Amino acid sequence: MTKFSEIPGTATPLHRALEGAGYPDLESLNGVPYKTLIALHGVGKTGLGRIQVALESRGLSLGEETKGATITAGHTGKVASDIKTHITDVDPVAYVDGLEGRRVAHGHLLLSIFGRVTGAEPKMWGPSMIGYGEVHYVSHTGREGDWFQCGFSPAKAKISLYGLKDTPGGEELLQKLGKYTEGKGCVYINKPEDIDLEVLEAMIAESWAGQNLTP
Repeated sequence: MTKFSEIPGTATPLHRALEGAGYPDLESLNGVPYKTLIALHGVGKTGLGRIQVALESRGLSLGEETKGATITAGHTGKVASDIKTHITDVDPVAYVDGLEGRRVAHGHLLLSIFGRVTGAEPKMWGPSMIGYGEVHYVSHTGREGDWFQCGFSPAKAKISLYGLKDTPGGEELLQKLGKYTEGKGCVYINKPEDIDLEVLEAMIAESWAGQNLTP
């Protein structure tokens, strides 16, 4: 989990306000409405904007930012100026090779599974997310950006799986996945051994087909 003090550009009063309201870390803000937080004493628009950027870099979001979002296939290049997470030039395989301990094997397993199901080349998004496919979203507020269709992040604490549960078929398959927890935009697992990999493949296929994407 990410401490508020680790988020660039945020100050102690903001950290104290969020912690005092019952939010112990960045990830606990996933799905919390913007209006709920901005009403807290000590929370301002600039700080909360930086919180949103940090959440988005992890595939998460404050609740109202993605409500009613329209998602279409392909990138348009129209991206809100405060969104700092983009495709990088880092080789996903090299990134996985540089992980610690068991995450190296876990990362290579997921590269194999996602690659086989989607037929697409992986791309690094930000420092730690590996994405497949290209989509563009426009939120109910008009805020828009380019993103990936599905992917994963093999972080030390937990592995995040993105874009797999937000279709009717994905929701149904999720119940058969195994041991997991949910975030607003992702599914967390401790290790691949905790889940049914055939169900994971089916969820990836469902996600990929849901946006009519082709490699």
